[in-house]
Amino acid sequence: MNLELIKYAFLNVKKRKLRSGLTILSILIGVTAIYALISFGVGLQNYVNVIAEQAGIDKLFIQSRGIGAPGTDENFRILRDDIDFVEKINGIQEISGIYFKTVEVKKNRQLKFVFGSGIDPSKIDFVEEAFTVGVEKGRQLKKGDFDKVVLGHNYQLEDKIFKKSVALGEKIEINDEVFEVIGFYEKIGNPQDDSNVFFTYDTFESLFPDDKDQFGFVMVKANRNVDPSLLAERITDKLRKHKGQEEGKEDFFVQTFEDALQTFNNIILILSGILVLIALVSLIVASVNTMNTMYTAVVERTKEIGIMKAVGARNRDILSIFVIESGILGAIGGLIGVILGFLISSTGGKIAAQAGFSFLQPSFPIWLTIGSILFAFFVGAASGSLPAYRASKLKPVDALRYE
Repeated sequence: MNLELIKYAFLNVKKRKLRSGLTILSILIGVTAIYALISFGVGLQNYVNVIAEQAGIDKLFIQSRGIGAPGTDENFRILRDDIDFVEKINGIQEISGIYFKTVEVKKNRQLKFVFGSGIDPSKIDFVEEAFTVGVEKGRQLKKGDFDKVVLGHNYQLEDKIFKKSVALGEKIEINDEVFEVIGFYEKIGNPQDDSNVFFTYDTFESLFPDDKDQFGFVMVKANRNVDPSLLAERITDKLRKHKGQEEGKEDFFVQTFEDALQTFNNIILILSGILVLIALVSLIVASVNTMNTMYTAVVERTKEIGIMKAVGARNRDILSIFVIESGILGAIGGLIGVILGFLISSTGGKIAAQAGFSFLQPSFPIWLTIGSILFAFFVGAASGSLPAYRASKLKPVDALRYE
């Protein structure tokens, strides 16, 4: 009997093609939006998890307060004296300051403004570990590389930084000084990081002598069995006293790698939640449309309901027919919505990658696909429950006399 009810419901959906199609359309729009948005959210979460696994949670960052990217606000810097002091704090395995400044890069009369970073060549391994990136071509900087630079990944590509790509061994001008390119970093996934220029300390200090011993931010690695959160509190407390600053008015802050990732995760969740709520509005409209469709179906088939009841159909049979019909409309809309969402997300991921945001890639776990279809089914079924209940309560005599 249940199979007969399902078959009967399918026939009724098929019989009213235009009305069913419009109802399905309203449902699939909402499901498409939700599926696409969540897939990007899951993809970003996977990216964060990979970064966390590669970098480890034993890293901390000391940054100066200010406006813009670390080190770009001239009023707030981490001094060499601060680093020397922090290095003596118990629980620190390794520490390294990073110079950070906007530089002019020129090639064949093309001028670009990008970020330049000065790194300690004796601590290259630690820097690469913290940044979760290594040299893709060529070699890394080493002590004595005064007129040499390592570039971000995008310099290897045409029409990214310059019209023509930069090759290993090629000469480029940076702040009117000529440098040899000795390597390229791996792709990080966003245009800003992939356009960076990296120097040794000595080179950076020669370009910006006024900024010597004034760092944009500092990377710290905790010793084994040392809680990074507790170490961050210890560094904050001791460095604040060393600088003679009041609590809450420090010109710096210390953040664990885990905290930074959690902040990023929270931003992702908030943005995804807002976007999904907006998409849910279309599903609410779709549920109202489904309810209206089913009420119309009940009115049109009143006499048919009377006949079914006259030959022995029970109230729950009538109820099941209309709930199944509305559920079928939802499931079809959900299935098509998932397919469209997949196509939109995949296309969006490719566009993002071409634009340099390769970290912005969607993910399609099986639970998302099945969950979206089931969600659409239950939205449809729930929307049709009131009309179905009304249909089940019709009296056979009244239904048969309905014109």
